[in-house]
Amino acid sequence: MKHPDYNSPAQLKAILEQNGFSMQKKFGQNFLINQAAREKLVDALQVDDKTTVWEVGPGLGSMTDLILQKGADLTVFEIDRGFASLISNFFEDYSQKDKFRIIQGDVLKTWFNQIHNGTNIPDRFFGNLPYNIAATIIADTIEKGVRFERCVFTVQKEVAVRMCAKEGDDQYSSLSVLCKWAYDVKPLMDLSGSNFWPKPNVDSRAVLFVKKQDFPCCTNPQHFIKMQRALFSSRRKTVRNNLQGFLCDNQLVEKSLENAQINPMLRAEVLTIKQMLTLSDVICNLKSL
Repeated sequence: MKHPDYNSPAQLKAILEQNGFSMQKKFGQNFLINQAAREKLVDALQVDDKTTVWEVGPGLGSMTDLILQKGADLTVFEIDRGFASLISNFFEDYSQKDKFRIIQGDVLKTWFNQIHNGTNIPDRFFGNLPYNIAATIIADTIEKGVRFERCVFTVQKEVAVRMCAKEGDDQYSSLSVLCKWAYDVKPLMDLSGSNFWPKPNVDSRAVLFVKKQDFPCCTNPQHFIKMQRALFSSRRKTVRNNLQGFLCDNQLVEKSLENAQINPMLRAEVLTIKQMLTLSDVICNLKSL
């Protein structure tokens, strides 16, 4: 079964109607109909016939097709049964060569099972991520200690801004810290709604993640992750107040901030990742005394 012309909304609409499918707004389904943009995204992913790739939300397979043409070994995660059925037919030749497979269901519930069941962490992670899962899936992989060599994500622009924000920026958040702790992050390109069908009401931005080779370590990564999230739990509160809510021990809070040489009246959005890592280590060391 031949896939449609991915640049043609008319053909995309026709194949959906022929198969009795309807677009699922809850799944954030919008197809990128700009071929030059699709090619730029896949080029940024840097894949060849030795590369393993995970793709989230392939839809009708416009990006899937380009990745497979590069020779990559591709696994896609698709929540929509109808789409999973169609792309299974579109790329049957690749399946027979064991270069393509589909994991059906909610990626938030299925991705870690792949690692847990013995699948190697793939080289690349890729996807046009719906707003409602973008931050969650990226944070989830980092929190579980899974980092990919290279990722390219297209997300709602405001989420991309948070991913790339630096300390002191208004959009600097727990997500910013997680992303920039694990990866070197930079924007690739902006995509207005006119690049997609159906046209969304928001603009998107593609971001490139490259795995940090000098990954800054800490005594207890899980403690650091929980602590830094707590520091942003109430943006108007000071580091001391948010830390008090996290530790429930005023003396430990005061001693930790003093040993880490952090002004207790600062707010989390001005702290560097290095300062947060130091604070996490100080707390862990004081707790062990």
